[in-house]
Amino acid sequence: MLHSAPILHLSIYIHHVQNSGEDTKKYTYDLNYLIFKHMGMRVLRSLEVLKLGVVNYLDALKLQEKLVLDRKSHRIWDTLLSLQHPPTYTVGKRQTVHNLLIPQSELEQIGAELHYTQRGGDITFHGPHQAILYPIISLRDMGIGARSYVEKMELTMIEMAAQYGVKACPGQAGETGVWLGERKIGAIGVRISNGITSHGLAFNIDPDLTYFRHIIPCGIADKEVTSLRRETHSIFPPEEIIQEQLISCFARIFDYDNLIWKEDASVVIDGTE
Repeated sequence: MLHSAPILHLSIYIHHVQNSGEDTKKYTYDLNYLIFKHMGMRVLRSLEVLKLGVVNYLDALKLQEKLVLDRKSHRIWDTLLSLQHPPTYTVGKRQTVHNLLIPQSELEQIGAELHYTQRGGDITFHGPHQAILYPIISLRDMGIGARSYVEKMELTMIEMAAQYGVKACPGQAGETGVWLGERKIGAIGVRISNGITSHGLAFNIDPDLTYFRHIIPCGIADKEVTSLRRETHSIFPPEEIIQEQLISCFARIFDYDNLIWKEDASVVIDGTE
């Protein structure tokens, strides 16, 4: 039986929703969460997965910003974007563009773009055949902090690599991401605003590694970048299957019970949903 204080809090919350003039369906998850929490029961957690294919970096950034606002206002559940980018270099909020080793004027010649972001981390490369996950999730609902979140992101990629017989591990002190000795196979760069995450991880399936020669990846000199293809002789399934396996690893590590798949990328990206 619920105590009087939780009942009061729920009553106030329900009253607010009913008088807000908004669609009450979007609050279903939050009401269930509060009720189950106060009853001492485990909340069944759902994750909405958007499979977007290849998406221009700025379009993906704009979508993340919208979803972060929606998650903060309880309009959506935890959401995971699964995608790839055309050749793109991104710099974190420290703006360490000095780790780009070619003039910006030459980027067009190699078919790449450069974008500045508000995520953590240094310069990195995104491109085809690299699996990217951008979680828009509430750390407060999970009861974890930034360090634990990053560790779980690392575990996601470590578990993914292990499925193909590749033994990866977190980096040494000051080395973010996931490594095989001196070779980096997965990068992490996140932003957390009011407990809601954005940006995320990039796992190298089989990208063109020559693009990494034009930067000091993640600001760490004298280290190599590698890929799943380079590190294993396993026969690969279609790349879409590998990305789904990475999503499954993420869901397992973060204790999601239910995945809600969406594959109509145009509806989401065009902002007409």
